[in-house]
Amino acid sequence: MSDSSPLPPVRLHPEAELARAALSTPVLSRAARLARWAGPDTRVDAGGGLAEEQLPAAAELLGLTGDDAAAYASEAWRVAVDTGLVEIVDEEAGTVRAGEELKLLTGGSPRDVLTVWLAALETVIADAAVPDLDDLVDALDDGGEVDFSSLDWDPEAEADFLDGVLGNLYLLTVSEDGPGDGPVPLPALAASVIVPDDMGEPTNDVLEQVSDAMMRLDDQFRALEPVGLVAYQPVDEALMADADEEPAALDDTDVSRYGMVRLTPLGVYGLRARLLEAGFAAPVVGELADKGADALLDGTARFGPSVARAETEQWLARREPLSAARELLAAARGADAGAPLRRLCCQQALSLLGTEAEPALREVLDDPELGGLARVWLSERGAAEVPAPSEDMVFWLTVDTLAAQLAAEGNSEELRALVEGLAAQHSGFFAAAWRVEHPATAEVLDAMGRLHPDKKVAKEARKAAFKARSQQGN
Repeated sequence: MSDSSPLPPVRLHPEAELARAALSTPVLSRAARLARWAGPDTRVDAGGGLAEEQLPAAAELLGLTGDDAAAYASEAWRVAVDTGLVEIVDEEAGTVRAGEELKLLTGGSPRDVLTVWLAALETVIADAAVPDLDDLVDALDDGGEVDFSSLDWDPEAEADFLDGVLGNLYLLTVSEDGPGDGPVPLPALAASVIVPDDMGEPTNDVLEQVSDAMMRLDDQFRALEPVGLVAYQPVDEALMADADEEPAALDDTDVSRYGMVRLTPLGVYGLRARLLEAGFAAPVVGELADKGADALLDGTARFGPSVARAETEQWLARREPLSAARELLAAARGADAGAPLRRLCCQQALSLLGTEAEPALREVLDDPELGGLARVWLSERGAAEVPAPSEDMVFWLTVDTLAAQLAAEGNSEELRALVEGLAAQHSGFFAAAWRVEHPATAEVLDAMGRLHPDKKVAKEARKAAFKARSQQGN
């Protein structure tokens, strides 16, 4: 994922709702209980971890049982320290007290609670990138240092890998054609960071890397679920390979057996915060609501249809319909390269307004750039006394619309169908179109020449494009 261009806008849940979800996560709720439990007799080791002899009492307090009880209690304590819910008073004596952040969980704002949760998330993500503790113990050298080479583990590379996976999961979740609130199959997520984009059929070596990554991610997502980042359906244990065997081969019969993961609403909030911290542009639906119409039209030009509509609805909700229409129409004017797409976005925004906006549309009926779309809007609402457009206006609007579609979608199937329909309905289209005084006329005719499947018609379009350039002096 590149940080050079904005990610698709995301719709975040209200902060109060997210804060409630954060407080109910096992990781944060356990950390808070231990912070309240900690007192003058609580002791920590040199690294700030809870003293080993106190782990059974901590586990009992948290209602943890079984072989992993002490490990979960230790993790909860580490989160409490890392988030400031617990403060170390004296490192030599190993004494602690409740931290200032603990008050925020009960008396702070939703944003305060989420700030504490984000700190907990960082601890859990860092831990998830660490290999099994037994492997680390085996890798200790005589000096007590970890021999990473014997582990075949690069801490920085492993953290980068997990960050890449989480970034791709975020992108898949917020993309217009992504699963939305639905789960992502673990094989597809692993492949998204392993298989090169330009690789057609993955090689056996690449498939083996994907299988290895799935096994790592299975452990990591199990660790990330208790902090509320994801909802995870683990890999079916029947598919797990023995330690001395190759990873199980993928089977198309039931992809859910290979693990399914989805970001929770809290997880979307958390990953967006991490992406912003890393320098990515990660917009939120509603960020344009207080900005001008020019920012709205330029911004929504990059959005998918459903997100663009949601953003526009929030923008319109803060304005009177008539003044909103006037502002949109004024922002839609222009002869620059982005103007056709701005006018298309303007038309889509105006479609959400009722008859209260009619005076604004009538005011631009004689405008050469806006008169066509104004007539369309008025006619769709059955308005009376809508003057018929001139032929010049019809052709100008056609070129403008095609230029906008070309900018929005490129050489899409929808644009191809539109081009074929225009050429079929108007036998003299190209003879008239090259004369249209629109900055994009030649570009549009060139595109029609590329897209039309009939060689004769395509040649006509290219000839018309040449004439348009000659007329414009290009």
